[in-house]
Amino acid sequence: MIKNKYYSDFEAKKIICEIGKRMYARNYVAANDGNITVKTGPNTIWCTPTGVSKGYMTPDMLVKMDLKGNVISGKLKPSSEVKMHLRVYNENPEVNAVVHAHPPIATSFAIAGIQLDKAVLPEAVILLGNVPVASYATPGTQEVPDSIAPYCKDYNAVLLANHGALTWGSDPIEAYHRMESLEHYATILMYTGEIINKSNELSCNQVGKLLEIRKRMGITTGGIPPCRVEEKKEETEESKEEFIKAIVQKVTEQVMKNLNK
Repeated sequence: MIKNKYYSDFEAKKIICEIGKRMYARNYVAANDGNITVKTGPNTIWCTPTGVSKGYMTPDMLVKMDLKGNVISGKLKPSSEVKMHLRVYNENPEVNAVVHAHPPIATSFAIAGIQLDKAVLPEAVILLGNVPVASYATPGTQEVPDSIAPYCKDYNAVLLANHGALTWGSDPIEAYHRMESLEHYATILMYTGEIINKSNELSCNQVGKLLEIRKRMGITTGGIPPCRVEEKKEETEESKEEFIKAIVQKVTEQVMKNLNK
């Protein structure tokens, strides 16, 4: 999507249903879990309904709302978790779509309270960035939007403690792809950190180059992951020379000491 160009109602409903099918097919949601919203104007969104499987939604099931949470049209009730979507939109006007799901590996990190912030995968550094963990909040309550509010402007995704994950973007495809990237990133961290138990993290110099790429792509959010400090460079010729002089001096002193015995 071009910045500030919104989807039409027809396009928004169609893409929400398509994303719902993808989420369901990839096991990111079970039963009626998860929710998706897409902005169609400065103050309007389309939202997935409550109590409906994301794999079997049809456009006529979706609900149109304003950013205050008022229903404009729709036969079904909106998801009870639309509150956190609305909070993202209100905190970050650049966002035009939000996706919530329970991808198994990423959700496992959320349950463990472990943020995803290791610089091991260039694509994750560039497209996703760090993924913090929001404090636990009871689903469907005001606690949830309050818990994610600190992360909406500077990050692209957040793990919801003991709950799942939330991603957002300038358009619905970007928001959904960030969910895919999140689960892929979490899976790699699980294998390298808990199964293989070894990973070669990128150096600060390497991460810096990736951040430059990210900047050129117009991505200004995501944070800077911790990086591996490069090993000290080889000694300069001057330092080597000083070292040799010190050794020669010690040897000379020892020789003179032996001669004077």
